[in-house]
Amino acid sequence: MRSWRWQFSRMMRLCLRWCRLCPKRGGRPSKPQRKLRELWSYWKLLLNSLYFNSLTNSDTCLDCVFEPVYWIVDNVTRWFGVVFVCLVIALTSSVLVIVYLCLLPVILNTYPLQWIVWHLTYGHWVLMMVLFHYYKATTTSPGHPPQVKSDTPSVSICKKCIVPKPARTHHCSICNTCILKMDHHCPWLNNCVGHFNHRYFFSFCLYMTMGCMYCSVSCKDMFIEAYNAVEVRQTKNVNFLEVLGGLTLTFKYYYETPPPLFSFREKMVHKSVIFIWVLTSSVAVALGGLTLWHAILITLGETSVERHINKKEVRRLKEKGKVFRNPYHYGKINNWKVLFGVEETSHWLTRVLLPSSHTPHEDGLVWEFPQALTRRDPMTI
Repeated sequence: MRSWRWQFSRMMRLCLRWCRLCPKRGGRPSKPQRKLRELWSYWKLLLNSLYFNSLTNSDTCLDCVFEPVYWIVDNVTRWFGVVFVCLVIALTSSVLVIVYLCLLPVILNTYPLQWIVWHLTYGHWVLMMVLFHYYKATTTSPGHPPQVKSDTPSVSICKKCIVPKPARTHHCSICNTCILKMDHHCPWLNNCVGHFNHRYFFSFCLYMTMGCMYCSVSCKDMFIEAYNAVEVRQTKNVNFLEVLGGLTLTFKYYYETPPPLFSFREKMVHKSVIFIWVLTSSVAVALGGLTLWHAILITLGETSVERHINKKEVRRLKEKGKVFRNPYHYGKINNWKVLFGVEETSHWLTRVLLPSSHTPHEDGLVWEFPQALTRRDPMTI
């Protein structure tokens, strides 16, 4: 084992060697030091050239750091979209089976005639609207900008598609393409919500919420009865511990109040009613909040993407003493007319309350105030 004296002398020699590389005060740097400086300047320039440009900011750096995370999320969402669609179909089908096999016979046998007509009419109307709009929302293309050269006015160039982007167009990383009037990518539809299927998406959310609320309210009394019936059948266990000579013995005594005699079919009906009430109530609360949020955006003439962009614009212009005005806000009522394609009073019935496959007013490339509507609140930009 080497002595401490040798270690100390070795350390001193290294310090003297490093001091030789350091420049003397007022003197020229040595040749090894110049080489080190040149090498450091070269690697610094190379590093800056990889990530630095005039548009670099903290958001760009964070996007680069989280790019692998975004890639994983995008690919998982793309592949799981089919699973989510199958889940929606399976849950909706289970609700329909329970309603037709368990709830509808009770309604037909016990309710008065006027309530039977009401339940049959309203329930099947909501069912028709839900199925129609979900099918159209999943199968209708949201719309894409032209991939070839055209005279369509654009506001920027997509950095990923390398094509002109018209107003309100954004790139979807999951679909890997630009979407006209993009709102968001919905995994429950396995499709983007854009210009041509925005109405179908919102109508599906609205009618699905109405249907879940209808089922939850209608079977509330049946749920209470079924829950009480299941509670009565529960067996209560009481465990007593007795220690004798260091040996622990456990005695289980079972007792229960004599429950009513239920057949297997009645037990399944009780469990089915509990399942449908819990499912529809949960979906009504969750989907109802989402529907309310999109209703607010539609009233303001915004999409989910534009909401975040406009917030930043409001703050930026406020610092300059200016006021931001949304150029796509045509008025609260007119915004709803533009979404549903209402041009006449009768269209509220034929295009909103009944299934309709009509296309929107605009083509999604050029946005102008529709001539068929009357603007009541003048807007300044």
